[in-house]
Amino acid sequence: MPSDSEKGFSSTRPTINVGGEDKGELAGGLLRLLIIENTNGLYCCEATFGNLGDKNGGHDFLYFDRQTLDFGKDFKIKLDSDVIFDGKITALEASFPEGQAPEITVLAEDRFQDLRMTRRTRSFADVSDSDVMNQVASDHGLSPSVSVTGPTYKVLAQINQSDLAFLRERARSIDAELWMEGSTLNAKPRTNRIGGSIEMAYGNKLREFSVMADLARQRTSVTVSGWDVHSKSELKHEAEDSVLGGELNGEASGASILKSAFGSRKEAVAHTVPLTSQETQSEAEALFKMTARKFIVGRGVAETTSKLRVGAYVDLKEIGPLFSGKYYLSEIKHVFDNTKGLRTEFVGERPGMGK
Repeated sequence: MPSDSEKGFSSTRPTINVGGEDKGELAGGLLRLLIIENTNGLYCCEATFGNLGDKNGGHDFLYFDRQTLDFGKDFKIKLDSDVIFDGKITALEASFPEGQAPEITVLAEDRFQDLRMTRRTRSFADVSDSDVMNQVASDHGLSPSVSVTGPTYKVLAQINQSDLAFLRERARSIDAELWMEGSTLNAKPRTNRIGGSIEMAYGNKLREFSVMADLARQRTSVTVSGWDVHSKSELKHEAEDSVLGGELNGEASGASILKSAFGSRKEAVAHTVPLTSQETQSEAEALFKMTARKFIVGRGVAETTSKLRVGAYVDLKEIGPLFSGKYYLSEIKHVFDNTKGLRTEFVGERPGMGK
């Protein structure tokens, strides 16, 4: 049986950087690590370290003096020179397990935590989603990188919501995704989020993989209805798999397979109440894409690399003609422990099946 190195697996231990300095003692004392990123934004990290050792000529707690680990400090996890997490410490947790040495856990979040901790009720008049996203970025001293299209609204209301929840709601309505890079707030459609592509083969960098093609939540079309107050007329738009465009890459969509196997399965949405034809079309297409992209969902474990980020694609080989191909990474978990070492768990999505 080939060794892990022959398979392309790695036992790399990550570097811990606090306050701009690499901390070798923290890297050596790392017990567990979990970094989570998904398409909703807010990159978070949990890192657990041993908290008992030689200190000041005796045996004592290592990190209770708040000199090394403290609230608000910059906290980075690196692989060599590549950063796989960049945030600030928001919580410290101590644990004293039976029969084991004391531990301390650092919890950190990226700059979206500023938005998560700010709750407001306010309204915006005669604005687009792009206008709102730029405004929220400005409110928090962030640099906006916003490239989204969509309707202009007479009024948009943020009612007892955090700024993060409000932006997530707006992004979903126009098929956009949010993510943070340092102090830059990014908002772009999935098709414009350029995260690169990584090729993996089962047994070489791809440790484990399971995948399901599921028609249960698929629909052959989604229709959104509303009411135009000015013209006193009904609004209606039907979205079908043609809105996926190049995302299908010549493959068979879940909607087409559903229609062939079971007939038409149409969904009508009336609760959103759009007020213009632009809003109606935008909501219908966003809702159809959201379900269509989850036709095939794969879950895997791979060798960790900084290129494994939400927004990138993994091009999977050696898993058969139906499921080989590119998957959009919608969730990433970088995991470390002293038993299995460092690895990355991922969720990948695709709207079409191979032929």
